[in-house]
Amino acid sequence: MTPRESEIIGLVKREVKPALGCTEPIAVALAAAKAVEILTEQCPDCRTPDWRMTTCFGILVQVSGNMLKNGMGVGIPGTGMVGLQIAAALGVVCGKSSYGLEVLHEVGKDAVNRAKELVNSGKVKVSHTETGHKLYAKVTVAAGQGHSSSAVIEDDHDNIVETSFDGNILQCGATTAGDTSSEHRNTLDYKLTLKEIYYFARTVAYDDIKFILESRDLNLKLSHEGLSGDYGLKVGKTVFSEKYREVFGSDFMSYAMALTAAASDARMAGCTLPAMSNSGSGNQGITVTMPVIAYAIKYGVSDEQLARALILSHLTAIHIKGYLGKLSALCGCVIASTGAACGITYLRGGNYHQVCAAVKNMIGNITGMVCDGAKVGCAMKVASGVASSIQSAVLAMEGICISEHDGIIEKDIEKTIQNLGRIGSVGMQSADSMILDIMVCK
Repeated sequence: MTPRESEIIGLVKREVKPALGCTEPIAVALAAAKAVEILTEQCPDCRTPDWRMTTCFGILVQVSGNMLKNGMGVGIPGTGMVGLQIAAALGVVCGKSSYGLEVLHEVGKDAVNRAKELVNSGKVKVSHTETGHKLYAKVTVAAGQGHSSSAVIEDDHDNIVETSFDGNILQCGATTAGDTSSEHRNTLDYKLTLKEIYYFARTVAYDDIKFILESRDLNLKLSHEGLSGDYGLKVGKTVFSEKYREVFGSDFMSYAMALTAAASDARMAGCTLPAMSNSGSGNQGITVTMPVIAYAIKYGVSDEQLARALILSHLTAIHIKGYLGKLSALCGCVIASTGAACGITYLRGGNYHQVCAAVKNMIGNITGMVCDGAKVGCAMKVASGVASSIQSAVLAMEGICISEHDGIIEKDIEKTIQNLGRIGSVGMQSADSMILDIMVCK
């Protein structure tokens, strides 16, 4: 493996990881878990085996607008409840920061009941704060002994940048939960291009990337759960139903839409199975993988070819997301389904120019889809993104590409991607503020 290949694989492993529950409330739970672990370490009275379950707490959650927007209406695993309050309470009661984005891995009935008690007693407060970071969460936990601790997460969902005990700073500087040696780098620092991504996916040794097949295993299991249960709006289950076969058909597009939306249905409704996330988003991880996995299942693709397609899909989404930031007013399924379009194009034998065409077709199609918070309705947006990704890939394979004279499309693929990033990160800021105002005033 060359040093550059190792660097790119390191980026994939940093941005593609299991996450249990929607990552905004999970980031709050992670900060809460870290804060209460500090209490355990620093306060002798907080070391009894059951003190988390019995001690009276006060929990203050301070989050950025985008975190608030994405945490208000999404299901929290195992609780039947939505919102940041129950997420923070669970983080305090049963969270383990060493699990990272799977911080609630050990959630159980007793922990849920205790967390609900904390919420119902008014001991969990959530407030909106602005720090200049779109992704920001600070959780302060007060123990009954008069001590308090806090943990701050910024920019990445598992990026703990500060901890304190009784007002004294213990840690200042970025560390990834569960990996104190990690170096925090911006995605753009890797200076990727779509061309490099395409050729990397084609030529890197299979043994070096076959770990990415865990994306298939986790997300396909989540998809099957969504198809078998009655989660959320049941978008995937409805598309897959025999009852509506005359509407949706039984072709590859309907199959891919059903598998992908079903995974989103389950996840957004609080399913206790993890998703393989991409760029800090479980829904993005689902959308970037499941259409490609559906193609592999439908047409008997080998594990190696699937792994290469998934690497292309994941890396394309990571690359585009670098220009947007982890949270924005632009729905993440736009970026994720663009990655999926590349993966499908690759599996259909597409070359680099056809992959570029697929990206341009996507950007010329569903750019502008807004994010109005994480919720069960996201599955409908996911389904729309999947349909667009397949349409874009098929057109690209036919040599059809949106012209550089149209809209925000340029001849250069990197400039086109940058245009999308500017629209989502700068151009839609007013829309972002308006969406949040509407949501908090309902």
